[in-house]
Amino acid sequence: MKKRLFLFPGQGSQYVGMGKDFYEKSQEARKIFKMADEVLGFSLSKLCFEGPEEELRLTSNTQPALLTVSYITYRLLGIKPDLAAGHSLGEYSALVAAGSLTFEEGLKLVANRGKYMLEAVAPGTGTMAAVIGVDYRAIEEALKSVKSGQVQVANWNSEEQIVIAGEKDAVEEALSIIKPPRSVFLQVSGPFHTVLMKPAADRLKADLDKIIFKDPEFPVISNVTASEIRTAEEVKESLSRQITSPVLWYPSMQKLAELGIDQAVELGPGKVLTGLLKRISRQWAKIPALYNIEDLASLEKYRQTESG
Repeated sequence: MKKRLFLFPGQGSQYVGMGKDFYEKSQEARKIFKMADEVLGFSLSKLCFEGPEEELRLTSNTQPALLTVSYITYRLLGIKPDLAAGHSLGEYSALVAAGSLTFEEGLKLVANRGKYMLEAVAPGTGTMAAVIGVDYRAIEEALKSVKSGQVQVANWNSEEQIVIAGEKDAVEEALSIIKPPRSVFLQVSGPFHTVLMKPAADRLKADLDKIIFKDPEFPVISNVTASEIRTAEEVKESLSRQITSPVLWYPSMQKLAELGIDQAVELGPGKVLTGLLKRISRQWAKIPALYNIEDLASLEKYRQTESG
């Protein structure tokens, strides 16, 4: 029996046109998009299919859009995994798929989460930068020397790709200390997954307190701890801490090596997470088969692979 992992993408995977194939060919997809439009009070489906891209890229729009397309992909596939993980926003998609909260609850939460994150820090004062080719511990050590403001690790994506975030001057100073072989400033609206997001975390906690979470139907790996979430209490704790804590994606994926995953399927737009896992798993004793599903053609191809 194969041990199957589902991966749910986060911000950066979105693109104009995502979900349109599902909408045009599936009544269930149309029903879910209609529900999303009604819950949010605007046409999310039109934004996903037609853009404009700069509007889709706004955090408050990106988050519900990705959750909706990932959830539709999961529902149409109709298979439960043994384990799931989602990158940042994707953790919400994973928990909705696992039945820990309803799609409507998840949609309202992530729409508010995006809004709160946008409003937490004044525009232009914070930033994020990907640091390529420097060890995590070396970066952590270098950040202790920064004097010009707040900066910390925000995403530990792989052994060679770590994102730092914070106040703009502090991020620039950190890069001058680290001197990485390569670095890239990210096109984002704020320093996500840092203590600077505390105002957003406080507002989101009030929303989380209103939801009665259920134990997930399958374990979901927490971004905050890189360990499996199995209870409703752990779900709420993880989501409460996630917005100000670094995304421990690399340790989360290393956990899979211990668990002996046979295959990983990315549900939703793009191949960011399977791309990362492909690089991370090169050193593993057992390398998992990787798939991504973002339209009906890739969904059917996966089904044929499984039935064959």
